[in-house]
Amino acid sequence: MTRKKKKKSHKIPNLTDAIFQIFKKSSNKIYNYKQIAAKLNINDTSGRNQIIKTLKKLKAKQKIEEVDRGKYRVIGSTEYYTGILDITSRGQGYVICDEFEEDIFVPNNKLNKALDGDEVEIYVYKRRKNNRPEGEITTIVKRAKTEFVGVLEMQKNFGFVVVSNQKMYTDIFVSKDNLNGAQNGDKVLVKIDDWPARADSPFGIITKVLGKPGEHNTEIHSILAEYGLPYEFPAEVEHFANKLDTSIQETEIKKRRDMREVLTFTIDPKDAKDFDDALSFQELENGNYEIGIHIADVSHYVKTGTILDEEAYERATSVYLVDRVVPMLPEILSNGACSLRPNEEKYTFSAVFEINNKAEVLHQWFGRTVTYSDKRFAYEEAQVIIETKDNKIPADISLTGTSYEVEQPIVDAILKLDELAKIMRSKRMNQGAISFDKVEVRFNLDENNNPEGVYFKTQKDANKLIEEFMLLANKRVAAFIGKQEPSKTFVYRVHDEPDVEKLANLQTIISRFGYSLNLKSRKSTTSSLNKLLEDVKGKGEQNMVDTLAIRSMSKAKYTTNNIGHYGLAFEYYSHFTSPIRRYPDVMVHRLLQHYLDGGKSANQEEYEVKCEHSSNMENLAANAERDSIKYMQIKFMQDHKDEEFVGVISGVTEWGIYVEIIANKCEGMVRIREIKDDYYTFDEKQYALVGEVTKNMYQLGDEVVVKVKNTDLVKRHLDFNLIGKWSEVEA
Repeated sequence: MTRKKKKKSHKIPNLTDAIFQIFKKSSNKIYNYKQIAAKLNINDTSGRNQIIKTLKKLKAKQKIEEVDRGKYRVIGSTEYYTGILDITSRGQGYVICDEFEEDIFVPNNKLNKALDGDEVEIYVYKRRKNNRPEGEITTIVKRAKTEFVGVLEMQKNFGFVVVSNQKMYTDIFVSKDNLNGAQNGDKVLVKIDDWPARADSPFGIITKVLGKPGEHNTEIHSILAEYGLPYEFPAEVEHFANKLDTSIQETEIKKRRDMREVLTFTIDPKDAKDFDDALSFQELENGNYEIGIHIADVSHYVKTGTILDEEAYERATSVYLVDRVVPMLPEILSNGACSLRPNEEKYTFSAVFEINNKAEVLHQWFGRTVTYSDKRFAYEEAQVIIETKDNKIPADISLTGTSYEVEQPIVDAILKLDELAKIMRSKRMNQGAISFDKVEVRFNLDENNNPEGVYFKTQKDANKLIEEFMLLANKRVAAFIGKQEPSKTFVYRVHDEPDVEKLANLQTIISRFGYSLNLKSRKSTTSSLNKLLEDVKGKGEQNMVDTLAIRSMSKAKYTTNNIGHYGLAFEYYSHFTSPIRRYPDVMVHRLLQHYLDGGKSANQEEYEVKCEHSSNMENLAANAERDSIKYMQIKFMQDHKDEEFVGVISGVTEWGIYVEIIANKCEGMVRIREIKDDYYTFDEKQYALVGEVTKNMYQLGDEVVVKVKNTDLVKRHLDFNLIGKWSEVEA
């Protein structure tokens, strides 16, 4: 009898180093062989046995210690940690690290070529004076970015790009061969190509000339470039989109629920160009109402595996800048085939509900439809109907610029939808939802994109009507999939509970204005937060308090791991209603249809990667939007240099105070060295600058009078001169 040859097991390469790096990165953590295997994605018996043997070898070499049976921890390397570097405007750094409650300070001579946002390894020692952690960066694990925006300053045979971002502490050297047509004084996009060991500055290649600093398009394109956001589509993507068949076909209609005969309309901002959601309304014989939330069927046109889908995924979101929209999809889709324009048939993906007079959902249906929008409303037009209960739209409100009358069935539909929306909103607030109605700054621009005036975008009943029905669709779609057994992979929009310490800090700040929070329970917290947000409405400190309250919350994000949505008080929530401008909604449509067709659960890891990418791109887009508003605020203030403004101190730092003008929400800085009546120092506990002799105090929330000192469009800086406290100047 011949013996079977023993199967040779595959030896895992570099296993010792891989295991030791896991211990080194989390030096305070304890691991067993199963946890190590999970981190290395090893799930076979041979691989696990190799891990067990390697752990014993590392123990024998006294690299790790066995703290309990089969449980190990690193020894001798507890000074090394991994984290994310945050550079200050002064060129020093802090490493944010899970193992430390406070950030690790890094002096600028210990950064060792690491840049803001980089993932780094840091050697930690103790600072002598206050025993706070201080360290030196030893390894750059991963660069956050390699492309930067700046202004080219030419020497005789080479140039330096002076980077616009204040957190970039070094210029970038560019040789004559790598200028690519850029000239002295141009604003450019430069890519770091190398950073030789003995060089003070990194070496770069100019990849794009953005234009002359200060010019409007140059500055807007610079904002996009800083965040790696595109402002035009590749020619091949445009060509692919333009070749799509966007006609409505009878063969496709037969596969869908035909709702073209049901009264349907859109309500959107006056200047909107894409309409990705519509409402349909009809009263049923039993006295209930059938209400449809109809969403552009983007996934019908944007198919997986195409260059169109790849481009949409990379962008992940439309970007809403102060003077333009940078769309996620080419115009033929975003403003054409997928836009639910009036008097046009469209393919839609719908959530249809039977709802009674108590706003209770009695029946729901999800699926693909074909719809016909009978009417397009601006929010202002729908608001007139809600406020007057009348069908007459005045000329100054009308989209057409002329007065007209709305057909009575549409008026009745809007009034009933408003009534139901108010009931739904009331229920939501009673269940612990938080009402963030932060004022949004908008500008009236002339034909050359110069700001002629500032106005504030506020939420009225018409906005809230649409919001409630979109929330209903998002919540119900998420619950429909989330409650299925066995569980299925899905894309959720989640919002974790707020950090207790941040809420306590908010409590400290608002107490200065006579407000308070009750943090005893979740219900008391949300109830008192809502009261705070209501109480500050119309007050000078409203925008500051709103901003601080939002900052005390966790960030909402996309994930396949559902933990609910704290701010909305929903157990299940997703984004289903805006696939023209958000890629996660496209993923939700695809998954929902896949499961309606009886498909198996999708690959969770694959979708989690897509969720993380979408969340990251959303954050970049939000930063770009804020920067564009800041740019326009500074542009607006250039023409108001001789005026005095009343503002609220919105921030206090060791180098000065930030003041937000009440009338237009423009924020600028008064530098501490410019306050001449005393020598001021920063009191961190009181959020104040305090005069050493006079004991005069400039504290967070104080109303002051300021005048524009300097405006810098390129650096997006607004500096004020401080005239004094409002109470004293007024007197």
